[in-house]
Amino acid sequence: MGSAAKQQPTKQPGKGKSNVRPSTADRRARIAELRAEEQRRDRRNKFIAIGAAAVLLAGMVGGGAWIALDAKQKKDKEAAAAKAPIDGVRTFDNLARNHVTTKVTYPQTPPVGGDHNPVWLNCMGTVYDKPVENENAVHALEHGAVWVTYNAKASADDVSTLSSRVKTTPYSFISPYPDEPGTITLTAWGTQLTVDSAADPRVASFFTKYVQGPQTQEPGASCSTAQ
Repeated sequence: MGSAAKQQPTKQPGKGKSNVRPSTADRRARIAELRAEEQRRDRRNKFIAIGAAAVLLAGMVGGGAWIALDAKQKKDKEAAAAKAPIDGVRTFDNLARNHVTTKVTYPQTPPVGGDHNPVWLNCMGTVYDKPVENENAVHALEHGAVWVTYNAKASADDVSTLSSRVKTTPYSFISPYPDEPGTITLTAWGTQLTVDSAADPRVASFFTKYVQGPQTQEPGASCSTAQ
């Protein structure tokens, strides 16, 4: 008899290395889970971005509202100051407005109005370190300028303070006036105030009320050098 064929051992289920791969359903479930997590992350980021934008927008709106309110309050305050009377202000009526090329004798020192030279002074925040001609200055008053004058009794600090205010105020100018009776005089057309110090709060009130104020004879007229 021939030799019997060798029998190969049969591999029992569950023994040895497994060759089983994840099913298609498992892979799809895992992908769906990852996508869901990504969507949740995207939603969280979107909510955070929307929240930050809302806070920023609220801040901008609030800031804009505050700026608008502050501007309105400032404007209302200036309007009220322009209407309020200023203690010590003197007014003069029936002032002539003829153009003349001769010297004029004015009843006030400095003059508050009247006949004047056809050429006005530059009054766009101009500081003059020497006396100016009355007739040219009066023409600037007619255009709505405030003229600040001072004599030797005014301190250097007073002159510096007043000059700084004038430099930042179009339709105003300042010059020495040695023979004026008061230390410091503020003049607009037909209107005048005398003070002893630049620190007097009426100075600011005078500027607010009379720079291009209701006394202006020629509203909108130039205050730059006449041509």
